[in-house]
Amino acid sequence: MKITILTVSSVVILAFGLMSLTTTKDKYNNINKNNKFLQNPNAGKVVYTKVCSACHQPTGAGLPGVFPPLAKSDYLNADLNRAIKQVIKGSTGAIIVNGKKYNTPMPAQGTLSDNEIADVLTYVYASWGNTNKKITPAMVKAQRK
Repeated sequence: MKITILTVSSVVILAFGLMSLTTTKDKYNNINKNNKFLQNPNAGKVVYTKVCSACHQPTGAGLPGVFPPLAKSDYLNADLNRAIKQVIKGSTGAIIVNGKKYNTPMPAQGTLSDNEIADVLTYVYASWGNTNKKITPAMVKAQRK
């Protein structure tokens, strides 16, 4: 009986050890050669789903005449810093996206962390035919000023 308990305990400990190695390995896969954290589009998708998709829709298509599309968006892709500022501070006034006018205010999302904003914008830029730009927390922090 003691041998069986010891063997089961050993297997459980070994399994948790292997899981932690896998988690650690995955964590370090997000670090580049310069030891800078690479943004995670999967984490960005979670933020997008919770915060952005009600207006911009799960597909990034927006709602015609009301909420602009993020998919293949000339407005989004033209100015990275403007996109970051818009998420942080929101916006009012008319904008032209892909040749169509939108005048619905965008609420500020300044309560999101720099990392969350970097992740969500990295996700948006990596999706729906956009320019695949990478946003870093440092870039977001610079636009908070």
